[in-house]
Amino acid sequence: MPEAERTPAFKPVISGSPVATLTPAANATRISLRADDKSAKALSKALGVRLPTAPLQSDAKDGRIALWLGPDEWLVIDETGADLMALAASVKDLHSAVDVSHRNTALIVKGPSAADAINTACPLDLSLAAFPVGKCARTVLGKIEIVLWRKAADEFRVECWRSFAPFALGMLNEGASDAAV
Repeated sequence: MPEAERTPAFKPVISGSPVATLTPAANATRISLRADDKSAKALSKALGVRLPTAPLQSDAKDGRIALWLGPDEWLVIDETGADLMALAASVKDLHSAVDVSHRNTALIVKGPSAADAINTACPLDLSLAAFPVGKCARTVLGKIEIVLWRKAADEFRVECWRSFAPFALGMLNEGASDAAV
C-alpha cells in the first residue's frame, strides 16, 4: 500500500514585505515528547540533541531542534526527515512520544522587522533583550496557539497546526505589511 503524501500547507513562495519576509519552512518530522528528568537524559542521547531543562530554552544540532515547552515537555523537530519516533522508541525509560509531523507546519519570518511583524498579533516582548536568540515559547498569534523560536537576531520559526496555517499566514502578512510602513 503506498504511503500517504503530505500536501504543503503553504505555497512555496516568499511573501511579507521587504522588512519581514515569510517563507514556508522545509518539511520536517516532529514529535511531541513528555518525560521526567532521568528519561530526558536518555532521550537526549538517543535523539542527538539536548532536551533543555531550563524554561523557554532550545538546543539545535545538525538540523535537529529541541524546544522546551514545559517542565517535562518538548517539541523536537528534525529538518532532515529522520525517524524521530524510532529514535525515541529505542529508549526504554518511561516517556511519551507522539508524531505530530502531519499536524504541524511552520513559517520562517526573517528580516530587520521580523519581530515587529510577529508582534502585531503576538503579546510577547520580542526585543533581543527579552527574547534572545535560542529562546522559545508556546504563545498565541491572534487567536491561535503557536510555538515561537528565535533562530537568529532577525529570524523566527513560527510553528502552528496545519489547520491554522492560512490564519497564521494572513496575520503575519498583515504584520509584515504594517512593519514596512
